[in-house]
Amino acid sequence: MGDSVPQHSSPSSQPPSRLPSPAMLRSEGLCPLTPEEAILMLAALGFNLTRENLLSSIELEPFKNFSSQLAAMDFFAYTAVDTFAITDSGSQLSSLKSRHRIYYGGGRMPTIHPNKRRLVDIFIKNNTIEWKVFEQRVRKAVKQIKHVQSRPKARSVYWYPQCKECICRTY
Repeated sequence: MGDSVPQHSSPSSQPPSRLPSPAMLRSEGLCPLTPEEAILMLAALGFNLTRENLLSSIELEPFKNFSSQLAAMDFFAYTAVDTFAITDSGSQLSSLKSRHRIYYGGGRMPTIHPNKRRLVDIFIKNNTIEWKVFEQRVRKAVKQIKHVQSRPKARSVYWYPQCKECICRTY
């Protein structure tokens, strides 16, 4: 008997013949919201505070040329706010902020996980929409997403908060 080594076919090292277009990825909700879209979504939900609203220009001046310090300031603000919105679900920083809020907030701090596919559809197809209609559509899109779930027994507090509240009940 001869020793025969089974031949396994390896996955093709060839790149896909056609890469998805940025427009297709965006329409599928696979891209983060732009800063402008995130601000419009939050404004439509009734949130309109920024660091510029909370701090004077004199207080912000020492941080003006230090983006990492501004990011640290934002992180601390995000951990204390009543509601947090994740606009880039692939971002490690967004995950860190969200999990920090769940752990230290005892699961009682709502986090908005917007359905980017629905929101992008609203943003793209409604260039001349009235503000009231825009607000209604954004609120409807946010209400239709899967909301915060209770943490199943023996599951990590990092991935499952301890509350059943959903963001749509807060406004």
